Amino acid sequence: MEEVIEKVTANSPMPRYVTLLFAVACGMSVANIYFAQPLLDHLSSEFRIDYSIIGILITLTQIFYAVGLLLLVPLGDLLNQRRLIIGQMFLSVVALVIVGTASTSTVLFAGIAAVGLLAVVTQTIVAFAATMAAPAERGRVVGVVTSGIVIGILLARTIAGVLTDLAGWRSVYLVSAAFLLLLVCVLFRVLPNREREVKSLSYLQLLGSVLMLFAQERLLRIRSVLAMLIFAAFSILWTPLVLPLSAPPLSLSHTAIGAFGLAGVAGALAAARAGKLADRGYGQRTTGFALSLLLLSWLLISYTEQSLFALAIGIVLLDLAVQAVHVTNQSMIFTLGAEARSRLTAGYMVFYSIGSSAGSIASTYTYAHFGWEGVCLLGASVSGLALVYWAVTRRVSAISGK
Repeated sequence: MEEVIEKVTANSPMPRYVTLLFAVACGMSVANIYFAQPLLDHLSSEFRIDYSIIGILITLTQIFYAVGLLLLVPLGDLLNQRRLIIGQMFLSVVALVIVGTASTSTVLFAGIAAVGLLAVVTQTIVAFAATMAAPAERGRVVGVVTSGIVIGILLARTIAGVLTDLAGWRSVYLVSAAFLLLLVCVLFRVLPNREREVKSLSYLQLLGSVLMLFAQERLLRIRSVLAMLIFAAFSILWTPLVLPLSAPPLSLSHTAIGAFGLAGVAGALAAARAGKLADRGYGQRTTGFALSLLLLSWLLISYTEQSLFALAIGIVLLDLAVQAVHVTNQSMIFTLGAEARSRLTAGYMVFYSIGSSAGSIASTYTYAHFGWEGVCLLGASVSGLALVYWAVTRRVSAISGK
């Protein structure tokens, strides 16, 4: 095999429609691994999976997402990224059909695992967008594309809720498969090819170089741990949220529960500015402010059973904070090496996946044994740990942001 290295040329500004198309592709792809979260009670009932272990379904998705990060995303530094993106998205269509037609829990789990594995195409797209963008606009472009990811995650709950109420949970995956296939056709016509130079490097050497990047780049290690903590907090909220909202005394419909994803979208859109701030060198300040908001959000979320308005405001703050830190993280690590952006993304996002998996299984277990109050305490503890970790490591990575 051969390692693909971009030619060192002056990047022109990326057309806005291409940036938006990247954001839509990322949003649609990543939504597939979050559709199950508001459907946990339906899946638990149909496939006879106990509430205390249903979170394993989400964890399985995240585990295979992590496998895909390690085995598939680094290929963006080795193969033609256009073909890699289109191929993975087409295979995602197949996996979604498997989930939507599953008749046993075994088939369901296998299909969900495949969906998680292939959803890492979002990270290949992010790295591709960062490479195409001019240096002065890279943070902004990454911010817009990453906003597409977060909005996809949040709207997944709204879409899943509406479709489930209208046509059952299976329609969620089958409709997604149809729209994703349409997007594949659009990308086939629009997605640009980059001019490349090549040199010899095996696939195993490519994977090994991800570990080398961790050993060499302290900033990558610091920002990866932050990603793990913030996305653990993210999953601690969103994975079990359907359970108290669908149970008495609230007893909300899936459409109403899914609508809370719209509150998170507001936070994600507001946080898109974080990329611009990172371009201007304010990454550290943005991180500290966002992590403070993350901790504060749990105070409001703890009042869920007393005030749905407090929950909505808490969701906005939490998603704004997570998105702001995530965009800042990526903007910083993409400065470490243009020829290794897919591998930098892969290594960084493995920690995202670890955090999401741990948050999903810990939160459902906590809810089953300690209720919503226990979940909020868990989320606040993880968020506080993230803030302390940032404060301790701030000076170490100060050269990368003010």
